[in-house]
Amino acid sequence: MMELIAQNMAPIMFVSLVVFLLAGYPVAFSLAANGLLFFVFGVFLAPLSEGTITLDWPLLYALPERFWGVMQNETLLAIPFFTFMGIVLERSGMAEDLLETIGQLFGPVRGGLAYAVIIVGALLAATTGVVAASVIAMGLISLPIMLRYGYDRRMASGVIAASGTLAQIIPPSLVLIILADQLGRSVGDMYKGAMVPGLVLTGLYMTYVFLVSMFRPNWVPALPKEARTLGNGVTSLVVSLLIAAVMGYLIIKALLPRYGEGADIIGASVAIIAIYVAALLDRALKINLMSKLCSQVIVVLIPPLALIFLVLGTIYLGIATPTEGGAMGAVGSLFLAGIKGRLNLSVIQQALASTTRLSSFVMFILLGARVFSLTFYGVQGHLWVEHLLTAMPGGQLGFLIGVSVLVFLLAFFLDFFELAFILVPLLAPVADKLGIDLIWFGVILGVNMQTSFMHPPFGFSLFYLRSVAPTEPFIDKVTGKLTAPVKTSQIYWGAVPFVIIQVVMIGLVIGFPQMVMHYKGAVVDTSHVTFTAPNSGLGGLGGLGGLDGGLGTGLGGSATPAAPAPSGNDLLSQPPSFGTTKPAAPAP
Repeated sequence: MMELIAQNMAPIMFVSLVVFLLAGYPVAFSLAANGLLFFVFGVFLAPLSEGTITLDWPLLYALPERFWGVMQNETLLAIPFFTFMGIVLERSGMAEDLLETIGQLFGPVRGGLAYAVIIVGALLAATTGVVAASVIAMGLISLPIMLRYGYDRRMASGVIAASGTLAQIIPPSLVLIILADQLGRSVGDMYKGAMVPGLVLTGLYMTYVFLVSMFRPNWVPALPKEARTLGNGVTSLVVSLLIAAVMGYLIIKALLPRYGEGADIIGASVAIIAIYVAALLDRALKINLMSKLCSQVIVVLIPPLALIFLVLGTIYLGIATPTEGGAMGAVGSLFLAGIKGRLNLSVIQQALASTTRLSSFVMFILLGARVFSLTFYGVQGHLWVEHLLTAMPGGQLGFLIGVSVLVFLLAFFLDFFELAFILVPLLAPVADKLGIDLIWFGVILGVNMQTSFMHPPFGFSLFYLRSVAPTEPFIDKVTGKLTAPVKTSQIYWGAVPFVIIQVVMIGLVIGFPQMVMHYKGAVVDTSHVTFTAPNSGLGGLGGLGGLDGGLGTGLGGSATPAAPAPSGNDLLSQPPSFGTTKPAAPAP
């Protein structure tokens, strides 16, 4: 019996951890306690394991170094920066202004408020990166408005909860930072890879709202005319944007010979600043060249978009690391809150307290995971997982489908932190061995882990919305009518269509890896490269013609006959010539 336990320590240890977590013990302490407990068992059972257990007491001396490695990880500094930025922006009222403005912009359209919530959810995701902040802010602001104007409660709840989870996959997501760290890849590459899937998922949410507006129009009514306080000013907005676009194009064209690719950024920045200043002057001087709606949209939208560029643009351009981008974002959020007159000591204290709690939570889980992994690797757990997963039929595709199903099912019970710190270190080596790009794998996991926020009945996004949704009948502040509460069952049923959409998105990312692989940029295809060098009477150098022929034969090109050999002086004066290169499509 003891020999059987000794030879199967890895699966027993993994199942024990799941039991600890399902019993409700804190994640960090479950990981650490499980690791230490099985370390003791492993030391005593090592003689019976036939070499499968390599644990001994001196191995515990490695723990301080592993802890120190966690504390030295500069990538994780981005977590407190982005958390602080998100909380300050949420307290500054940016979400409220965005929802009101975009809601007015889409007001005449059926489902306009739902579109506004999704768009604002994407913008908040790109500025805050914190799901809780997005869901709570939109639940407090938009849910009463949607109920006031007759939205179906399931539809309203589902849209708000799902839009908040976009902070999981749209950079600067905390999940992507942790996944990049666990996979040993660049956070910047993970951000680039996740951007297109995040935008596609946003489009799928909006497509669902459009279909509902077509087949169930009474679920998503348009705003009544009396509620559109900013009036109709779409024409003015379109004209202003066209003027800005023309201005930007002319500036780019003028600066292109001098600044090259940098002219794009300069031209776009100057045009955006110009239209923003024009909107401010039009409002301050009451010139009224712009409509009220146009002025409001420009003034409200440009500051968060500028912050997004400051954070993500500098990371994508290689100007700043993710940690430096997070620091700039934190400073930028303080600046925006100060401009709105909502920056005070209370806001800073709340942001610092929340940031400290979340950062400590992450660090304790990481330390617990280090204890767990020390023992798990000592009982050859990584080999057990590798053999289990590589034996799955279907190669790469079978592995990705199997892992996706596993993560989807575990997401019913575990949140994304637990999944990231427990599963990803076990899955990443297997994916790497199968030749799967780890950034692509990380984005697949990120989209999949997003469902952990939406799974009834344990989804955290549903809990956040339940905490701010009315539980008792209430008097609407505007209409004065008695409004029915939102039931928990309505929140759960509203989440189901969006969970299905997220599952479809997982399939799209697996089926179309180019959505992620663009992060590599253009890859040079060597089949279009030709190399010719002057032949010489020196046998070794004359063999370069053979090199060209060898490359052509091996890579699908054609060999070219060597030219007559020049003299030695001619050889030195004639540099080798290279053929043209064509960028290939990104490799799947």
